[in-house]
Amino acid sequence: MRFKGLDLNLLVALDSLMTERNLTAAARRINLSQPAMSAAVARLRAYFRDDLFAMSGRTLVPTPRAEALAGPVREALLHIQLSVISREAFNPAQSERRFRISLSDFVTLVFFRRIVERVAQEAPTVSFELLPVADDHDQLLRRGEVDFLIFPDSFMSNGHPKAALFEERLVCVGCHTNKRLSRRLTLERYMSIGQVAVGCDLTRKPSIEEYFLLRHGLKRRVDLVVQSFSMIPPMLIGTDRIGMMPLRLVKHFEKTTPLRIVTLPFSLPAFTEAVQWPALHNSDPASIWMRDILLQEASCMSPPRDVARASKRSKSSRHLASAILPTNQRPSGYFVRADSHSS
Repeated sequence: MRFKGLDLNLLVALDSLMTERNLTAAARRINLSQPAMSAAVARLRAYFRDDLFAMSGRTLVPTPRAEALAGPVREALLHIQLSVISREAFNPAQSERRFRISLSDFVTLVFFRRIVERVAQEAPTVSFELLPVADDHDQLLRRGEVDFLIFPDSFMSNGHPKAALFEERLVCVGCHTNKRLSRRLTLERYMSIGQVAVGCDLTRKPSIEEYFLLRHGLKRRVDLVVQSFSMIPPMLIGTDRIGMMPLRLVKHFEKTTPLRIVTLPFSLPAFTEAVQWPALHNSDPASIWMRDILLQEASCMSPPRDVARASKRSKSSRHLASAILPTNQRPSGYFVRADSHSS
């Protein structure tokens, strides 16, 4: 079938080539022989008047023209799949659907385990592929390469639907044997103690804590950067370092790790973990079913007892003392304990 001179089957071949970046694997993906896929590449090159791919060993390296085509082609094929082909009723008990979900280690440990356990009972042949949070998450949604993203809503774009799951708060932690935490933690001491921090991609927004510090030109001492929150506790044990972690994750590690929560000299606002899905999936029965489970399980989560106390402290705290920050630099929404600058 041709549309304005283009064989539409070639778009399926192009999408497979962009996904696999290997001629043999791309051919296998769409049930073509390797010679047939080679012929498809030749026809694509002739139509678009571009090489589209260069060979580097066995890897196909796309040209800028191929990169530009990849997104629109994937969106078009996904739209056809969801709007034209996949309109049959979704039966969770018989479905073999695999959901690709991008989420943090924190969410996996404290929340998503509940989802896996429930789905195993209700839909035993449904499976999951859990992926790390990527820097290009908005593009992944647009191309339909993930079914869901789960991370703080402040990092999400407005181009796709989303829903709040649960509220979380960052707390400061250290080892029980950390002698530097025997006294109340002042802002000056917080800034000087070596810290273990989670690294972020360059183009991602800073965390709430980083935003507070950067806004006022304050620089903490970071001794070690790790890939995820779950790597922080092992790096604190037996040391004088501290770190910032989600409270629920701290509660998870407290069972096996000698951690202690330390009152910060300032209060950080809570953040909301949310779920986001491609706009094209909004009416997909399988996506709707999965979203319902996510929201139901999130509604059953009770906050750790420390969250309530932290919330009360936040409401009763005053802005950062003028001895530390000038009046015209005090941030709205961020607070510091009134006695935090005393020894």
